[in-house]
Amino acid sequence: MIKIANFRRFLICGLLGLVLTGVVSCLKSPTVQSPQLEFWTMQLQPKFNDYFKDAIGKFEATNPGIKVHWVDVPWGAMQGKIQAAMGAKTAPDVVNLNPDFATQLAARNAWLDLDPVLTKGENKEYLPRIWQAGTLNGKAFSFPWYLTTNVTIYNQDLLTKAGVLKPPTTYQELAQAAKQIKEKTGKYALFTTFVPEDSNDVLESLVQMGVELVDKQGKAAFNTPAGKAAFQYWVDLYQQGLLPKESLTQGHQQGIQLYQAGETAMLSAGAPFIDTIAKNAPQIAKVSAVAPQISGQTAKKGVAVMNLVIPRTTNKPDAAVKFALFITNATNQLAFAQASDTLPSNDRAVTEYKTKLTSSADKSVLAKGKLISAEQLSQSDVLIPPLKNLSVLKKAIYDNLQTAMLGEKTVEQAVTTAAGTWDAAGK
Repeated sequence: MIKIANFRRFLICGLLGLVLTGVVSCLKSPTVQSPQLEFWTMQLQPKFNDYFKDAIGKFEATNPGIKVHWVDVPWGAMQGKIQAAMGAKTAPDVVNLNPDFATQLAARNAWLDLDPVLTKGENKEYLPRIWQAGTLNGKAFSFPWYLTTNVTIYNQDLLTKAGVLKPPTTYQELAQAAKQIKEKTGKYALFTTFVPEDSNDVLESLVQMGVELVDKQGKAAFNTPAGKAAFQYWVDLYQQGLLPKESLTQGHQQGIQLYQAGETAMLSAGAPFIDTIAKNAPQIAKVSAVAPQISGQTAKKGVAVMNLVIPRTTNKPDAAVKFALFITNATNQLAFAQASDTLPSNDRAVTEYKTKLTSSADKSVLAKGKLISAEQLSQSDVLIPPLKNLSVLKKAIYDNLQTAMLGEKTVEQAVTTAAGTWDAAGK
């Protein structure tokens, strides 16, 4: 009996030990599993699959215990998808957005405040003006990533025939060149669209001419002498026959077609577009060269920024910050810029990017365009302030500019009406 009792006691204790071991194992398992970060980008697959596979692999190798799940979202779907995910509390840990939309959500306290977590001066690694574009009310909410900025692609033959010795760098020079080009060649200097649903080029030109679009309260700030002068500039060009009539009805694509057909002397586009011209219009490409982006008295150049933000709801903020810093460090930004024909926002990466281009044996128009793009970053800003209803402001300005260009309103009436329309919309 004693032996049997001892055996039963042994068996019960053994079973109890197994159960307890299992319970402890179950309790411990979440802490030993690798935390997984979810990372969303905008329309970068499949072109950059190899780049991200390599970058994520290196991050995971140097950060044992952290795994990254990459999700690529179509460009047009990102805004709705991230809003839905945040509403459902299923947002990713790191997400790629542009400053305009990211700032709108920053105003709702959606993103992790970076100032308390970046205590080693990490913000100094980025171009100061570009870093500033990711702040709201003095607080940083985003990591700058890749950039694009336009250059002026110009037809050397047309400028020579018109007696224009060098491509214009200011809007004042552009107006003079436009007259010469039209008089001597019958062609236009450039095409600029005034279609509200299309390019922001005209809106950005107002800022470059020294116009403030909205004040700190979000009210119209362009009903000023500077605003009226900027409106008058475009009205004069159109009424003097120096802009194609299609400027009022056609978008930026029309400008591309006109340049490739030899009907305009200049085109504002990213440097990589030179390769597209070479494929579509090789004869025009042969006489094309590049110059800096045209600007106003402010000398500001426009730049488009893509950034990384971290939703405040993440339960892995330390790992998310570490990953965002890794993706935007100098090495990775330089590699991505070279793979994507974009520009880096990391200060050291920009310096290395320019050094590589300067020392390269490649002296093509494309290489020169890339170097000009990089060099003008020191003067580049996100020119359009982040606004909830930017499309309303843009439509008010473009529609009223059109009425003035057609002689249906005076410039003063057009500016006043546009400002009133924006203010009535209530931001």
